[in-house]
Amino acid sequence: MSTAVTSRAKPIVISVISLVVVFGLLYAWRTTRSGGADHQAMPPMPVSTLRAAPRSVADELQAVGSLQAVREVLLAPDTSGRVTAINFEAGQFVKEGTVLVQLYDAPEQADRASAAAKADFAQLQLKRSQELAPTGAEPREMLEQHKAEAAQAVAAVRQLDARIQQKAIRAPFSGQLGIRRINPGQYLNAGDAIATLTQLDPLYVNFTLPQQDLPKLTPGAPVQVTVDATPGQVFTAKVSTIEPRIDGETRNVAVQALLPNTDRLLKSGMYATARLTLPATTDAIVLPLTAIQTSASGDSVVLVQGADAQGIGKAVAVPVVTGRRLGEEVVVTQGVKSGDIVVTAGQNRLPPGATVKISTATPAAPAVASSTASAR
Repeated sequence: MSTAVTSRAKPIVISVISLVVVFGLLYAWRTTRSGGADHQAMPPMPVSTLRAAPRSVADELQAVGSLQAVREVLLAPDTSGRVTAINFEAGQFVKEGTVLVQLYDAPEQADRASAAAKADFAQLQLKRSQELAPTGAEPREMLEQHKAEAAQAVAAVRQLDARIQQKAIRAPFSGQLGIRRINPGQYLNAGDAIATLTQLDPLYVNFTLPQQDLPKLTPGAPVQVTVDATPGQVFTAKVSTIEPRIDGETRNVAVQALLPNTDRLLKSGMYATARLTLPATTDAIVLPLTAIQTSASGDSVVLVQGADAQGIGKAVAVPVVTGRRLGEEVVVTQGVKSGDIVVTAGQNRLPPGATVKISTATPAAPAVASSTASAR
């Protein structure tokens, strides 16, 4: 019976041994294959790089502001009356002192004629008293009375002259008139709008900057002004006034610049972008935006370190601190020094510590760039 059991167990043992041998051979083959792959070195990955170099960066402050006329008023009468003449057209340029609107002043003119006659008679009475009083033919009290009456008569004429002048609305300064808001024969009350009068040359540029930029502001500093209405054109203004106090809510300082506008192309009320040029920084490190990697832990760049004569080196990620943006570039204030080789493209696919080969390594162009600092 034991012989029969043994004969039945032999095929099972042989099968188990065969399976063990097969799995062993398979494991050895896979181990040998993976070990060979580990020993096969990855070729260096080509990368585009840039050698950091100091360059000159023209610093500037940028803010959004608005244009304001140096002189601008809403013309209105000082007194009531009926419009008898309108001596202007909408949009017309007028000189200072031009009579624009005449109100009905016949009663005042008649009163002035009467007052002028009384003034003339008072002057005759005064002249007569001045001749008789020294001789004693007329008491001195009469002379003093005639002096007072003559002064009162002259004052009455001047008062009527002032009322007549109020009936004539004149241009207080030279400028351009706006839309006409009255018609002939219309009765105007004191303060009713007639039209706007605006002096377009020069204009004020009003803008604000953060309080930390106050030490950089000086009267007379040049300001480059651009407006959406005239794309591509840059106008030059000069800082005329710096507000001596800081706004308590925004912590900004108000700045006003004077802008020539001889061709009257710009209008009061336009939005404008003001750029205040500051002395240039000569040792700034500027990199393309494509070289900057942004993550939750901050900004970083990939440097190629230990490069040999063939341009083969090791890729190392280093944290950086960025500053102002210059179009498609950015100023790096910390983390990169002059001479460092910075990967400008493809750094996202590089594993940590990867071996790379420099395919292009161009120095940073020493051109002058401009920066912006938006008012907060």
